[in-house]
Amino acid sequence: MPTFVYPSLLWGLLIISVPVLIHLINMMRHHRVRWAAMEFLLASHKKNRTWVLLKQLLLLLLRMAIVAVVVAAIAQPLLRSDLAGFLGHSKTHHIILLDDSFSMSDRWADTSVMERGKAVIQRIGTVAAERSEQQVFTLLRFSRAGQVGSGTQPDILEEAVDTQFAARLAKLLEPITASQTAADPLQAVAAVEQLLGESDGERRVVYLVSDFRSRDWNDPEELRQRLRELSTAGVELRLVNCVESARPNLAISSLHPASGTRVAGVPLFMEVTLENFDTKPARNVSVVLQEDGHSRPAVKVSEIPSRGMVKQRFQASFPTSGEHCISARLQDDAVAADNSRWAVVDLPTDVPVLIIDDEPKALDGWFLQSALSPGGSVRTGISARIETSRYLNMNSLDEFDSIYLCNVDRLDTAAIEALEAYVSAGGGLAVFLGPRTRSLTVNEELYRNGEGFFPLPLGRAVELEVDRLEQQPDLDVVDHPLFEIFKGERNSFLGTVSIDKYFATTKNWTPVADSGTQVIGRLRNAAPLIVESRFGKGRVVTFLTTASPTWNNWARNNPSFVVIVQELQSYIARRSDSGHSRLVGNPLDIELDADSYAPAVRFLPPADMDLGADTTGANRTETGSTIDTMGVMVNATPTTEGLLRASLPKTDRAGIYEAQLTNIDGRSQLRRYAINVDATEGDLQTIPNAELRSQLAGVDYEFLRAVDFELEALEEAGYNLGDFLLCMLVLMLLGEQILAYSASYHPPIRPAMGTAQQTVDVTQQAAGGWGGS
Repeated sequence: MPTFVYPSLLWGLLIISVPVLIHLINMMRHHRVRWAAMEFLLASHKKNRTWVLLKQLLLLLLRMAIVAVVVAAIAQPLLRSDLAGFLGHSKTHHIILLDDSFSMSDRWADTSVMERGKAVIQRIGTVAAERSEQQVFTLLRFSRAGQVGSGTQPDILEEAVDTQFAARLAKLLEPITASQTAADPLQAVAAVEQLLGESDGERRVVYLVSDFRSRDWNDPEELRQRLRELSTAGVELRLVNCVESARPNLAISSLHPASGTRVAGVPLFMEVTLENFDTKPARNVSVVLQEDGHSRPAVKVSEIPSRGMVKQRFQASFPTSGEHCISARLQDDAVAADNSRWAVVDLPTDVPVLIIDDEPKALDGWFLQSALSPGGSVRTGISARIETSRYLNMNSLDEFDSIYLCNVDRLDTAAIEALEAYVSAGGGLAVFLGPRTRSLTVNEELYRNGEGFFPLPLGRAVELEVDRLEQQPDLDVVDHPLFEIFKGERNSFLGTVSIDKYFATTKNWTPVADSGTQVIGRLRNAAPLIVESRFGKGRVVTFLTTASPTWNNWARNNPSFVVIVQELQSYIARRSDSGHSRLVGNPLDIELDADSYAPAVRFLPPADMDLGADTTGANRTETGSTIDTMGVMVNATPTTEGLLRASLPKTDRAGIYEAQLTNIDGRSQLRRYAINVDATEGDLQTIPNAELRSQLAGVDYEFLRAVDFELEALEEAGYNLGDFLLCMLVLMLLGEQILAYSASYHPPIRPAMGTAQQTVDVTQQAAGGWGGS
């Protein structure tokens, strides 16, 4: 017996009585007409009455059947028997694409979005197991679609459904939880064709079980195209929404060192960024902090605006050099994955800095050295040494975090090449001009029409005219990390800087858009004074005046000079990538010096990372951490640059990952890497159904709610007779027209004889209308 997708519509079968009612009404309209030739007509009527009544009865029944077929087609009957194979597909393939991004961990009361999604999948599998016709099942999680290094890995692939399938499916679904990735539906949808290939006559139903957050479905051009291709290929698409509304959620979106020198024994400022994805402000937010597994005072944030963010600084201190781990955690809310964040900072014993000054007294170099490392009780961690330009082409520059050029007259070719190689590789360079600087030499050898490391063409040295009327500050700076520490100060010492002389640029020079060059400080006459540029991987900051108080008063009793030099050092210094945060789901790639390390690398991923666990690497198994000390063994492969590259393709959890290396001499070395979630996935705003329809224009799909899924008589299996009934309806309508024509009276057409021909309408022959039977 067939069932119906919309059984409530079967009440429409009452409309079958309409043709009968029309017939009876028309019968009441008949009236007798006396006619002289009636006897002849009555004799003819008696002779053909049986055949006429039969045709009229068939016509009435056909019209009633047409109404019944229309109602049944709208109610969508499902044929639940083996005979369905003769009418269409003999096999139904259920393809489940399960969203397991961490927004699916959204929890309330005693359930979660993921639990709802799993319940929908279990329902589909249970109903499929109850069908007598052939059923096939495929289950693929978003996070396992198109994985780097391992490809798509479905949990179930084209498994035949039998009577025991529901129990097996329940056992498989039980341990499945939301991942910590921000996997989107595109990869999963793209994997459908890759996994399944040609249909071979099977009926395919794709269920996209997700929470439909706005970030994944706003202008999904490629996703829309993929879904349209599936729909055009005859695949039935069912989008199952597992959540009704967005809940408040906070996230830690960033944790990294702020400006300042990073060195052991010197206070380090960290910056944590908190985001509020709710439409209401969040107040009195507390951030729990730990340094190398040891608790420290929490950070308090009074308010985070609705759909906004707040950056908060806090001070950390590590007396020893090496890698250190810092973690931050919020209180529990709707989603737990984005409440924690980790960072790794690598602190050296000191920071070596090279100052080049060819002037005999090295006055500029001395002022810079005094600002970088004043000595005495003040420890900055910076070790600055002054050398002449000859040092550049006679020694390796790789040991220095940054280099300062002061009042240099001329550099030979080898020195220029050494500096450019250093900056291109990521080194930082600061340039101060002075009386020894020659514009022609700089333009021809250092600028070279924009190909050198010097950022702009120089004009001549000029004096800044004295402002006796408006008395504006000589220096005007833009919003830039170098001057961020002065932001908001009413009486910034930058306003007391006096510039007497500087180098002008060539006429009409302006930075080229998108060139990486920008003016970050100007004089009151709008002339550039401080210019930043990029050269390769490194930064170059150029001051068109002296570092010493020769052409200005900056270094003479102005506290802002020391601050600016310290900030400059922090900004241009070479950075190690060990402290960079990587995202969950991306491979962890590291590069090693082939001459220093063995190719064997052991990765230790975090398992059930606990902020209270010791993350320093000591006594790992005695601190409550469940990290698998065996880890993952990887053999590094050579690169074209002569290095070794080792890769851990699977990073499915946030936390501190460790790489155990072995030096050529057999000594072990440990490196740490912070892996964090993509905090934007914590935005729980959902896309309205109407907007989703607009975004998926041209895609034929059915949108369902998980909470109603078990209450709807969906077509979990079997053959839908809707198309078959539509074809039958067309044939029945054609038959009705033919039968109606046959059962009605049509007088012969004769040529006009000069008189009007009369046609008599006999009531019992008027069977062509709805009431003519």
